[in-house]
Amino acid sequence: MGNFYEDNKDIAATIDALDLTEVATLLEENFRFAEEYDFAPKDAASAIDNYKRALSLCGDVCANRIAPTAEETDKVGNVLNDDGTVTYAPGIKLAIKLFGGSGLMGATIPYRLGGLNMPCVVLTALNDIVSRADASLMNMFGLQGIAETINAFADEDLKQKYVPKLVTGEYTGAMVLTEPDAGSDLQSVKVSAHQDADGNWFVNGVKRFITNGCGDVLIVLARTEPEFSDGRGLSCLLVEKGPWVKVRRLEHKLGINGSPTCELVFNEAPAKLIGQRKRGLITYIMALMNGARMGIAAQGTGIGEAAYRAARDYAASRKQFGTTIDTFPAVRDLLSGMSVDVQASRALAYYAAKCVDMETGLSRAFDKAKGTPEAPALRTRMKLYGGFNKMLTPMAKYFASEMSMRVSNGAVAVLGGSGYMKDYPVERYLRDARITTIYEGTSQLQVVAAIAGVTGGLVAAVINDILGEGWSSAHPRMATLLSLLDEAIAYVKGREDAKDYHDLSARRLVDAGIALVVAALFVKLEEKGVAGKHEALWYWLNVEFPRVRAGLEVVKGGYAGAVTDFEALAPAVPNLD
Repeated sequence: MGNFYEDNKDIAATIDALDLTEVATLLEENFRFAEEYDFAPKDAASAIDNYKRALSLCGDVCANRIAPTAEETDKVGNVLNDDGTVTYAPGIKLAIKLFGGSGLMGATIPYRLGGLNMPCVVLTALNDIVSRADASLMNMFGLQGIAETINAFADEDLKQKYVPKLVTGEYTGAMVLTEPDAGSDLQSVKVSAHQDADGNWFVNGVKRFITNGCGDVLIVLARTEPEFSDGRGLSCLLVEKGPWVKVRRLEHKLGINGSPTCELVFNEAPAKLIGQRKRGLITYIMALMNGARMGIAAQGTGIGEAAYRAARDYAASRKQFGTTIDTFPAVRDLLSGMSVDVQASRALAYYAAKCVDMETGLSRAFDKAKGTPEAPALRTRMKLYGGFNKMLTPMAKYFASEMSMRVSNGAVAVLGGSGYMKDYPVERYLRDARITTIYEGTSQLQVVAAIAGVTGGLVAAVINDILGEGWSSAHPRMATLLSLLDEAIAYVKGREDAKDYHDLSARRLVDAGIALVVAALFVKLEEKGVAGKHEALWYWLNVEFPRVRAGLEVVKGGYAGAVTDFEALAPAVPNLD
């Protein structure tokens, strides 16, 4: 029997190198839960052992029950029935039952609501494993953010009514945001919510591209204040599945076919307000989306892992000109780059998740310590990791999703004509990967979200967090690239057209920031004795660093023709009507 956790030593090694001792201590609140729950850990070692047991269980289920159904799931997809209900693919239905029964559907939910109270790092690793087995399943398994949002912001009655059933898989959920005219621009949401004379809420309108919109618990972004046309008029409401919500159609998609993507019509749908009015987008949905972006970072990593493994195995057995193709330098170069890309994605995603956990844990500790001498130091560290997360979360999503495209495309190249055929899974990996660069915010939007941290000097602060201050003398190539990044940033800020040129240069600046953070993580992993990281670091320094240095040279070159000469470079398509 296989195990997608135990056969991938990089997962455990990366988690061990990041050291979750402080994370466990913060989230377990100095292990006070052990007094109330027999299964709660009594110390950090026990907590980390629990994390690894959960990962091993997930790896077993994914290898032996989920991966064997992935091809059928992709083929049959989901069915919209005449009565408006949706029938899941058999493999998806089985997976929800298995994961619900295991408790893994509530990995990050507190014990009192039936969850496992585990950190975001562990959920990220779980999503990595699940995505390797079937990327479309991650869209269901990874919707734990619905329960997290209810737990974080709803009143106690809603928590008790819905969260335990989401944990067991009895209910599934959906985040209902996108509309036909409000995709990335969520401030333009038009779906409305109003109250009757008794204060009851009702939702009306159409939502589109809703992952698992057929779910039981729908978190809906709706306009409750019609006098505001922007984000100030939006609130977050909970709508339960019923005759007032119709699945009008299922989208026919390029990939992730096991994940139902629905168009929904709300007709006076009874709703419950989550939290306060007017804070739906600014506070609640942004928190939900940041969690979802970490999920996509893990999804991209898992797809990349699956694609690399398929290509590596094929190259070791496929013979041409009397030898296996993995002996050809061009194929070795391609496979080496794919492997390092996946390792870089995993390191960045897991580290970003740890920073999320640190902010969460320190925030809880600060709330309890208010008015004590410890409070100022806790607040300072909490704000530090909060700043990191505003940069690292979009970085992780951007890098992992683009990586999944590169690696799955590389896998098709390694397999050649066979890779283009449905006899092998790599064409599915490529199709599944494409959406990761689009949903939960396109790659372009992730760059926009990350660039403020890069230009604000957070890259150096993050490296200090990873390696400690004084690292530069031991790592001159990293120090040099950081200096070049600072020069490029200063150049951009000094231009007369600074705003436009800033936007034009943002991707190259963010790419350099990611390269530096990943290099620091590879150094850390090498120092911890993780096998293969010395070679991965050396590859990164000699291949990725020159690439991003070239990008910085483009930035400092000052060319803005893509904007100023746009009409000549990209002429409008003639209207032949």
